[in-house]
Amino acid sequence: MVQDRLRDGKRIAQLLASELTGDQSTLATVVVADADPDVEATDDGAFAYRVVHVADSDALTTDDRGRPTLADSTADVDAELTEIATVSVQPDRAQVGFSTAADRAVEAATTANLDVVSTAGTATDDTALIGITDGVDAKRVVPVFTAVVAAVSTTPA
Repeated sequence: MVQDRLRDGKRIAQLLASELTGDQSTLATVVVADADPDVEATDDGAFAYRVVHVADSDALTTDDRGRPTLADSTADVDAELTEIATVSVQPDRAQVGFSTAADRAVEAATTANLDVVSTAGTATDDTALIGITDGVDAKRVVPVFTAVVAAVSTTPA
């Protein structure tokens, strides 16, 4: 039985980023962007990175570790970039704010037994906030991203 659980928000966010960029099938069009490797967790949640869906694979390249990244020449490619989530870190958790397809995110998170922290549904703020309180949950949140990417991929422009 494992007694030590990973409860460090920054490390959980790093594990999540690895899960997202390591999935070369379902999430091959998802990129971690604007990552702050020196982020320090705060009680309110410090910004760690954005998660972006790239509609055109020509706007993607692979880094030296085999992870998808935005190509340097994205200005030359007419690629639609959609921010689907932001990840922030608190001392004991990471939080993922899904700003796109929030209803799908809540549904998938509930199915995965993840902590749905809030679901704002006003006209100006449609964000689902999912808490990741354990390193194991970094894997369990991948289906939430998969559901959101499926919604974005089928939404007409």
